[in-house]
Amino acid sequence: MKLSSVSARLAALSVLSVLAFTTPAPAQEAPTTDLSKVQGGNFSIDKNHAKIIFSTTHFGFSTYYGLFTDFDAKLTFDPKAPTASKLEVAIDLNGIDTTNPKLDTHLKSPDFFDVAKFPHASFKSTSIAVTGPTTGTITGDLTLHGVTKPVTLTASFAGGGINPMTKAYVLGFSATGTLKRSDFGVSAYVPAVGDTVTLTISGEFDRHS
Repeated sequence: MKLSSVSARLAALSVLSVLAFTTPAPAQEAPTTDLSKVQGGNFSIDKNHAKIIFSTTHFGFSTYYGLFTDFDAKLTFDPKAPTASKLEVAIDLNGIDTTNPKLDTHLKSPDFFDVAKFPHASFKSTSIAVTGPTTGTITGDLTLHGVTKPVTLTASFAGGGINPMTKAYVLGFSATGTLKRSDFGVSAYVPAVGDTVTLTISGEFDRHS
């Protein structure tokens, strides 16, 4: 066999190998925010594509961030009557993550969340208001550190559609809100460490019925 023929075959195999590992991603139809085209039903949070971030000021020098990494959420969504929708969230506070293990341990102590005594936080919507084509507010009861108080989130609807990988029908939302931690009995180091805590939330919900 001629050297040129061997080289040609090797080149062909190389091209085939590259093509085998560069299969294009499935085409995706863009999510729609048109509620007349959005599907309703019962949804559960996709934990792999959701974040609950908290932040507060640190001695006035910076903004400190952390995550609640272990949580579940259920959504009942009615696109024909969005204000009738319902949201419930449960958070395991043992999942606090600031990327600083020593601080995580301190936040779980009686100085702050007292996770041994109050291991969970929860949010249950009580009312939803529509403020624009893709915006609204979600007011609900937040239970934290053994205290229940109303909190309002400002929400934005990213849209609904089929996930091209999982084939699940998905709704996407983001939200922000603030609360005073001292209202929930978590008042260590206030005001040096900020009393006002900002929540930044983003998540995808998969429909299951």
